[in-house]
Amino acid sequence: MTSPDYSPFAHLTAPNSALYRRVMRAFLAAKERFAVHLRPEDVFAALDADARPGDVESVVKALDSLVGWGNLRADPDHARVTAVEDFYRRRFIYQLTRAGEAAEAALGTYDATLGRRGELQAVALHDIVTQLRALLVIAQKDEPDPAKAHIALSVLTARFTDLADNARAFMGSLQRTIDLHDIEVEAFLAYKDRLIQYLERFIQDLITLGGRIALLIGELEEQGRVEPLLALAAGREAADAAPEEAERAEAAAYERWAARWSGLAQWFVSEEDRESQARLLRGRALGAIPQLLAVVRQLNERRAGRSDRSADFRTLARWFAQAPDDETRHRLWRVAFGLHSSRHLTVDADTLAERTAAPEPAATPWGKARPLRISPQLRRTGSYERRGKPRRVADRGEAKRRLAELAARQTAQAGQARDRLATGGPVRLSRLGELDPVAFQLFLRLLGDALATWRPGMTTTAATSSDGSMEIRLTALDDGTTAEVHTPDGVFSGPDHLIDIVDLTTTRGTGENR
Repeated sequence: MTSPDYSPFAHLTAPNSALYRRVMRAFLAAKERFAVHLRPEDVFAALDADARPGDVESVVKALDSLVGWGNLRADPDHARVTAVEDFYRRRFIYQLTRAGEAAEAALGTYDATLGRRGELQAVALHDIVTQLRALLVIAQKDEPDPAKAHIALSVLTARFTDLADNARAFMGSLQRTIDLHDIEVEAFLAYKDRLIQYLERFIQDLITLGGRIALLIGELEEQGRVEPLLALAAGREAADAAPEEAERAEAAAYERWAARWSGLAQWFVSEEDRESQARLLRGRALGAIPQLLAVVRQLNERRAGRSDRSADFRTLARWFAQAPDDETRHRLWRVAFGLHSSRHLTVDADTLAERTAAPEPAATPWGKARPLRISPQLRRTGSYERRGKPRRVADRGEAKRRLAELAARQTAQAGQARDRLATGGPVRLSRLGELDPVAFQLFLRLLGDALATWRPGMTTTAATSSDGSMEIRLTALDDGTTAEVHTPDGVFSGPDHLIDIVDLTTTRGTGENR
């Protein structure tokens, strides 16, 4: 097997690489206009005026170099031959080679990936719900339409692929933002509020629509309707295969569709030994919010003049650069890092005089050097303590009191939210009433934990909050009613369920068992 030839990428590291890249982009633009061959004059005219070389000969040299690397092909230009002298004159027309076109496609993908920030697509979640419902309708037919099944599955997988790819790209760019990589501090402070609101809005959509998608996937799999739909799509996809390849092509197409459906199900449906990707994404997005707030707090501290390690090291480096001599730099080093010699061990005068008269060369090994006689002051005196008054102890009583008040206030708010959500028995979600912001946030976390544990074929589930203080039991209703929960920020709506929320801190205190 011959090794692949990567010479079409050689122009990226060659001198005048910017000119080569512009020339290749000119050929790609011409290809989109269905122009196959270009003359040097055409390439020269296609280049931007501010980046164009001084003469056509520079472009000809670039074209010949690209021909040598295999990006372009040169053919004799006989169309402009009007005399015998023109026939012997060196004239060529150029066109892209397959290797050159493949290299440009790879570079385009590379540039697009580097510049891609991604996004959290709440609209894609709605589209996935719509296509799953369409598949349910198609599957209920006695003889499902292969074309409709294939189109619905194609749109479903396309939207799911966009959602997953964009989520990965967005979370990667979000982590770089948190680490302050490739971002200006002023730009970060300007859009951090919008970013946090964006994350919170997507998390709420993911909680509600993710649970609905998991239910629809479970309904399709429970009724055994997935495999026939995948077989219809595979058969339609392999319809144009050659007769001798038809069976193998259909089997390969079915394997591809089964893998796509498995990826979709694993993305939204959790199992006993594996959390769904949707739940992991929700946890990652929730964890990014306090990280963003911590970055904002750190930046504000820097702006307020508070010291940090990086600023200290920069100041210390400036002091080292401004020091007049090496002796001052050594003294600054000892003061900054405290790497002093042992305080209780000092070299005696005789040893110092001997070393001054006959110094040891720097290349002398330690084992062969003359011993250094020292005076063990600690052994002689039996004590080495710093004399003077002890340092005053700082009074932190006021700071502790403020922290205790803050903790008590937060505990009281959390207790009020638990009291407000405790239902005292099963009730409809539509009867929950209006919730304040703290109670509503706690309710969303409980509802998200319950929906994340939902499995295909289940009609009821139970979950406990991460701190073990609340338990929720969720039961699906088949009457098709809609529930609305009013909050100061808006109305939360969705399919009505039977819920039973228990405050475990109260039941533990009273010894009640539910």
